[in-house]
Amino acid sequence: MTTDSATGPQSALVTDTGLDAVTGAFSYSGRALASALTDSGRQVRTLTGHPNRATGESPIEIRPLDFDDQIGLVASLEGVTTLYNTYWVRFAHQRIDHDMAVENSRTLFQAARRAGVERIVHVSITHPSIDSPLPYFRGKALVERALAETGVSYAVLRPAILFGGDGVLLNNIAWLLRRLPVFAVGGRGDYRIRGIHVDDLAQLCLQKGTERFNSVSDAVGPERPTFVELVSSIRDAVESRSRLVHVPGAVLPLFSRIVGAALGDVLLTRDEYQAMAGGLADTEGPATGATALSDWLKDHGPILGRTYANELQRHFDITSGR
Repeated sequence: MTTDSATGPQSALVTDTGLDAVTGAFSYSGRALASALTDSGRQVRTLTGHPNRATGESPIEIRPLDFDDQIGLVASLEGVTTLYNTYWVRFAHQRIDHDMAVENSRTLFQAARRAGVERIVHVSITHPSIDSPLPYFRGKALVERALAETGVSYAVLRPAILFGGDGVLLNNIAWLLRRLPVFAVGGRGDYRIRGIHVDDLAQLCLQKGTERFNSVSDAVGPERPTFVELVSSIRDAVESRSRLVHVPGAVLPLFSRIVGAALGDVLLTRDEYQAMAGGLADTEGPATGATALSDWLKDHGPILGRTYANELQRHFDITSGR
């Protein structure tokens, strides 16, 4: 598809209350979004499953993200002009899987419609497809369809991977490179990765929040390194002596599962590797973010990967599964 497509006539904003909502404002991309909104003078309300993560005297109003309470969701979204949605699950864990994430997203969008939200800006993924054999990409496509069916003005942004801030992926690659004598690369490693800085994504979301026509856009930075080039750049940035070793693609998820079990985390799933190797983390369209990944690595190499970022601890409450 085209990198940026728009449908439907542009319509004027009926009411701007000055209040926007962000799902997961204490998570990774949600935090960047909330910060950009408050910096621009907007009031921010978050719907979150982790209210305890608020620090200091946060200017963000906190409401629960409880998909089992439709009435409560509607009430939490009343008075909101634009909903910025980052909710999703990276992998199935305990009772939460991608099918449930689709239903939860549909519940959230319907609550936004009932509450009178004017605009929804939704963070999706590159190359979603209802026909995809990968639950992540199929689920993302179903969420986009559910959003379009609400009748609320919307913008969909499709990043491949994010970097910057306290992101997990590049940090943990660096952590492994700092500590292991060898680093396994699946296959030839010639599949490309098109990353966007998390702050660039946030600014793009804000831009789309001011528009009033439906649109779907890739959210990608200016560089498209191959995976092996990316890992090599991270190795150079952190001054690692780890040797890059190519292993069969079928072996890599097994290796990742073993290392992940030792760390009490999920490093890389089989579906995630298949998506990367299949080119789903790349696009050929124009950049919509300005920050060059190579420049960022040079600036942040000394601190990148000093500590491990545990995905399970960040995104799942062990007692509730969310």
